[in-house]
Amino acid sequence: MTRVLVTGGAGFIGSHYVRTLLGPGGPGDVTVTVLDALTYAGNRTNLTPVEAHPGLTFVHGDICDVELVHALMSDHDQVVHFAAESHVDRSIRDAAGFVRTNVVGTQNLLDAALRHEVGRFLYVSTDEVYGSIENGSWTESSPLQPNTPYAASKAAGDMLALSQHRTHGLDVRVTRCSNNYGPYQFPEKLIPLFITRLLDGREAPLYGDGGNIRDWLHVEDHVRAVELVRTRGRAGEAYNIGGGTLMANRDLVDLIVRACDADWDQIRYVEDRKGHDRRYCVDHTRITEELGYRPTVDLTTGLAETVTWYRTNRSWWEPLLADAVLT
Repeated sequence: MTRVLVTGGAGFIGSHYVRTLLGPGGPGDVTVTVLDALTYAGNRTNLTPVEAHPGLTFVHGDICDVELVHALMSDHDQVVHFAAESHVDRSIRDAAGFVRTNVVGTQNLLDAALRHEVGRFLYVSTDEVYGSIENGSWTESSPLQPNTPYAASKAAGDMLALSQHRTHGLDVRVTRCSNNYGPYQFPEKLIPLFITRLLDGREAPLYGDGGNIRDWLHVEDHVRAVELVRTRGRAGEAYNIGGGTLMANRDLVDLIVRACDADWDQIRYVEDRKGHDRRYCVDHTRITEELGYRPTVDLTTGLAETVTWYRTNRSWWEPLLADAVLT
């Protein structure tokens, strides 16, 4: 059995990954230890579907806790590192926490992985490390030019991880994904923010002119790609993971309005966010050609299913609204 340490495994993407590994159709040859600090975005109930699985261990702790991280690392074969501060608006208001978790925490994990000779370290990054691109798509060899404190902290962790491969030969693999959406996403992110507000009959804020363009990736496709990289990717390489659906925010909001049976009168244009990147677009040719990845959940279907999930799971998201940073 391969012993996998999953950091941030009670968060939105990390918990989906854990449920995928340990659920029906999972690989069957892994045990999973989730390390999660259970901050505002971490939720133990996200693991309820697999909490009785004999291969799951949950540890409540911080990736910046040196003693704890070393103790865990000594008993694991691989690491999949999701844990991160990830909301851009929060990073603009207070960047220090992002540096602590995304940079210092990542280096702590890397130090422990190196010392205890962990066989594989997968760092989950973001397309935001590339900055904004007016036309075309970023490849994995494009320069990292982050424009927000969040993106800069993720880029730092990204480069620290790859440096451990180049300097020490640690088997490091990096993924850079486009914007995720799906069930269990904390309700301050764009899609669940709009869904929950519209379902409640309230106004929802749209930044600037709504023309910022993003590539949308369903969390199911993302974690499937992460697993491909964990099991079949190459050491020392980065892999872009895209959803293949480029869309301006105002067009996305239009889909959400219709899926929620709401009205555009509920949409309120607000002052644009500082450092707001205009357009993201990743080229995921590498992971497609090398590992056979292709996104399978189209945005219309995935969005409708996501709206249905939030509509029927109010008991999950309503208590979280008090901790959300809402425009």
